[in-house]
Amino acid sequence: MSEFNALVTGASRGIGAAVAREFAAAGGNLVLAARTEDSLTAVAAEITDGGGTAIPVAVDVREEAAVRSLVDATAEALGTIDVLVACAGIYSGESGHTPLPEERYESFDDHMSTNARGVFATIREAAPHLTPEARVLVPSGIPARQATPGTGAYAVSKAAAEAVARGFAADLEQVVGVVDPGQVITELSGKETGREPDEVAPLFVWAALEAPAETVDGEVVGLREWRQATR
Repeated sequence: MSEFNALVTGASRGIGAAVAREFAAAGGNLVLAARTEDSLTAVAAEITDGGGTAIPVAVDVREEAAVRSLVDATAEALGTIDVLVACAGIYSGESGHTPLPEERYESFDDHMSTNARGVFATIREAAPHLTPEARVLVPSGIPARQATPGTGAYAVSKAAAEAVARGFAADLEQVVGVVDPGQVITELSGKETGREPDEVAPLFVWAALEAPAETVDGEVVGLREWRQATR
């Protein structure tokens, strides 16, 4: 599609911000959401200054009423939603140094409410506004599927987020899939090696607009699939 409407949560930094910029470059009309309003507004301003459309909406995905208001604002501004990226997420503590036996209950609950329940709320509230050909993408990573020491509640919450995506893939007519961009250097990941967010953002554009539906729906797609399809 040459022009499309997209809602991206977690768009104030890292992968979410990079995906927002890439979507704008691909012709997307965007609503951007995150908790950090100042950073979110800066990303939106960067896109609009470049001639794109980006509307910032501050939201905490842990609160379903706030997510409902976000989706209502998106529907009012854009009409329907062609692409939804549920990118809002947290990692409490130093990445790779939060073993599950030492995880605090409060930290576990916060990871689950943001990274898993937040994805559920975002997709659930957006579902009535999705176009028939819409695609929903949930970012994730290896710790969600492979036991990784020190990733604690974060890994558990991302595994739950992937299960949420698969459940919606089974129950919705629209395409719902998981995107794994590999190790990315972000504030959340705390990694000093890996790819920059801008390097993996085109993977999300491919998954949202170009990949065959059956490749994405209920599946995990990553750099290998993207490169094989676009080389």
